[in-house]
Amino acid sequence: MRVRAALIGGAALAAASALAKSRERKRDDIRGEVAIVTGASRGLGLLLARELARHGCPLVIGARDAAELERAADQLRAEGAEVTAVAGDVTDETVPHRLIEAATERYGRIDIVISNAGIIQVGPVADAEFGHFETALDTMALAPVRLALAALPAMRRQQHGRIVNITSIGGKLSVPHLLPYSTAKFAAVGFSEGLRAELGRGPVTVTTVVPGLMRTGSYLQARFTGRAEEEFTWFSLGASLPVISMDAERAARQIIEAVRGRQAEIILTPAAQVVSRVADLAPGLTSDILHFVQRLALPRPAGTGPDGTAPDGDEGAPGYRLDPAMSRKAFDRLTVLGRAAASRFNERRSAGQT
Repeated sequence: MRVRAALIGGAALAAASALAKSRERKRDDIRGEVAIVTGASRGLGLLLARELARHGCPLVIGARDAAELERAADQLRAEGAEVTAVAGDVTDETVPHRLIEAATERYGRIDIVISNAGIIQVGPVADAEFGHFETALDTMALAPVRLALAALPAMRRQQHGRIVNITSIGGKLSVPHLLPYSTAKFAAVGFSEGLRAELGRGPVTVTTVVPGLMRTGSYLQARFTGRAEEEFTWFSLGASLPVISMDAERAARQIIEAVRGRQAEIILTPAAQVVSRVADLAPGLTSDILHFVQRLALPRPAGTGPDGTAPDGDEGAPGYRLDPAMSRKAFDRLTVLGRAAASRFNERRSAGQT
């Protein structure tokens, strides 16, 4: 029995190794493929554009802020990239068509579209408004749909294309204090997976990217409701600490390798992979654990009293606080990697954040 088990195990390892080598061989040379990247003025979008340029892809990059976008375009050009910048909010229904037109008019084709633009809203549902959900859905669920539908006719005509949707582990597991974000990301995952199922393995393919926490410095651009300073504190730590968060440049490299390999899905970070599997297998237990974490570690809603009692009499979460005498020093020490990433990847602190 032991010999048989050893043989089976050896065969399984050999098969896995052969599959890995096969996938490696099947990765495409994307030199010359024209790529559109939204949300490309900073953070992961900028890094994805940089990685595509390293592979020889002409770029059309988009973002809301024209000045930030032009600054990113200048950085990419200084590194040798061929770049066209198209400013505009992805929630504007005309923007996808403008991006497609810019690519086809300048380069004659469109091969890769990456929907990366996003917005992060942090706070308890008690302090959320319906508008927060509308904004999240429009930006991270409907905008990728608009861009994909705008790109599909051209990709089908040329019999080649890659549609890439940057979703999130928040689209596999909905966590407290990120409900608008997770709602939109769940919709994005559903669209991306369904589109892949319809289109199959080609000639136009879809890759769903599911990142965990990454060190991009994007926490400085997040919007906070409720007890904003406390929400900012816990979210900043999660987006900065090693092990919990992933180096964003490494994430960008892995994403583009998945695009080259026409992978259906890539889940970044081991932690995100484990969390996704556990949530699938034990959804009730996962929800119970997340509820316990919320009560133990996350800030109370803004309407709760100083004793932690909610207005309706239910006990609220105790809230996250640092010792005032050492909080700034400790916070700066713990978020040093996040702040370094923010500086390198064009992230800027938003008005009103601490």
